[in-house]
Amino acid sequence: MKIAILGAMPEEIEPILAKVEDIKKIDYAKNSYYEAKYKGVELTIAYSKIGCAFSALTATLLIEHFKCDILLFSGVAGAINSELKIGDLIYAKELCKHDLDITAFGHPPGYVPEGKVFVKSDSSLNDIAIKVANKKGIKLKEGVIATGDQFISSLEIKNKIAKTFGADAIEMEGYCVALVCDSLDVPFFVLRAISDSADMDASFDFDKFLEESAKVSADFILEMVEEIAKK
Repeated sequence: MKIAILGAMPEEIEPILAKVEDIKKIDYAKNSYYEAKYKGVELTIAYSKIGCAFSALTATLLIEHFKCDILLFSGVAGAINSELKIGDLIYAKELCKHDLDITAFGHPPGYVPEGKVFVKSDSSLNDIAIKVANKKGIKLKEGVIATGDQFISSLEIKNKIAKTFGADAIEMEGYCVALVCDSLDVPFFVLRAISDSADMDASFDFDKFLEESAKVSADFILEMVEEIAKK
């Protein structure tokens, strides 16, 4: 079994690389991939770069080229649910694409023919996440994560996304990774640590909380790796 761990930015995988062993860097398709081991488990770790196109490309390569059997996404997100606060952890039960819009042709927001608005994550991986959270004594929320190729700082737009999709958090990669995994029948899990709250100006807070939030998310993902290995 080989597990892929994916983030969008270097800051999101650096805390993971700091804790793994036998790291081998592989440059492929204009990106860097890190094959490593964590407590005997084979990993391939990468950051995709920001946005849907890069995240879909990287997820595909992790599965097709590096032959990963499971994909875990670790990173940060902005809250659009007022109950989520900075540092909270949320996993995606479902993911959607909030800026996919062909409503002019009579389709609902986020939908294209032969596609679906929501992609569901793997329930067994979600159960493992809940187990890890209970073990660590931390609060883990379940929710809908909305993805788009825009960095959203407008409160008005956040509220619209929340209302349209019932979404709890927003980011720029998750749905596209989910779509790749769903299409290739690879179990996946998306964990986000909240880096800015719903009523804040995201452009002001994001950099300040990125490093700390990424560490929280990364620690959680590595504990999941341990639990997956026990199965």
